[in-house]
Amino acid sequence: MPPLSRKSYPMEIKSISDEGYFSGYGSVFDVVDDWDDVIVRGAFAETLQKKTPVMLWQHDSAEPIGVYERIREDEIGLWLEGRLLLDIEKGREAHILLKNRAIRGLSIGFLPLAWEWETRDNTRVRVLKDIDLWEVSLVTFPANPKAVVDEVKTVRGLENFLRDVGFSRAEAKVALAAIRADSQRDAEAEEAKKAALALLESMRAGKRFNL
Repeated sequence: MPPLSRKSYPMEIKSISDEGYFSGYGSVFDVVDDWDDVIVRGAFAETLQKKTPVMLWQHDSAEPIGVYERIREDEIGLWLEGRLLLDIEKGREAHILLKNRAIRGLSIGFLPLAWEWETRDNTRVRVLKDIDLWEVSLVTFPANPKAVVDEVKTVRGLENFLRDVGFSRAEAKVALAAIRADSQRDAEAEEAKKAALALLESMRAGKRFNL
């Protein structure tokens, strides 16, 4: 399975019970994120008929911390009601952190299945219309009211973008190889991200590589 894409959202917790119950939005519809993606209502409809996402701690598949008992799309986004498993150590830790508002975010892990490109406010955005949802994690750093996308999605999504704007597969691979080469060392990871963003911006401005 290819690496999952991730998007994080601040979580407005109505309450966190002594039994570990909480609720919040795992995704918000029609919000253009910092990577020019937007999820629309209905994107989760098919996946929710097939399975319920697992609850993880910080996207770590080795650390399930609870279960989602209710999940649905509404006019705002993907509404979740979950229960932390207080019989396990990490579940108890998450409960304490939630009650003290030390963690405030939910983040979805998913595979994009169908999307279209649109122009919104003079910006080319990817409209995600069908998503294969695997997990929803409690995370420490939602920070941005818009979605936060991880580095894996930046690089993999870049290839799709290059192909959509007219690059051949070979040209896209050459461009990505240059970016990946810059990210081999941890100290240069941030520069690699900046390079990916700069490349996206140049593509949107109508520029092309001379390959």
